[in-house]
Amino acid sequence: MALNLHGLYSGFERILTHIAETIDGELPHGEDWHRLLLRQMQSEVPGIRPAVISVESGEFLDDLRKFRHVVRNVYTHHLDPVRLGQLVERSSKSFVQLHAELAAFATFLGQ
Repeated sequence: MALNLHGLYSGFERILTHIAETIDGELPHGEDWHRLLLRQMQSEVPGIRPAVISVESGEFLDDLRKFRHVVRNVYTHHLDPVRLGQLVERSSKSFVQLHAELAAFATFLGQ
């Protein structure tokens, strides 16, 4: 499950990175660029695009981002099963919401 959540976040991050590079023309830099990317996608860029994701989705993705860091940098036997369970429970609802938000953004691009 930990690796599935890792992959879920990584997939969404790739999508958001592509949007930042191709539409915004700017990918955040620095040590905390992953966190800054989520904030960038929660904000409208006047005259260019609306917010891509909601604050709620950004918070969920940020929780996944933090968890991904743990998965990458700590042995799996140190994972907190309660925390893992909480993320798994949230992931279904949050995935549906993120899918809807990205679909709405795709509709915006189509217009």
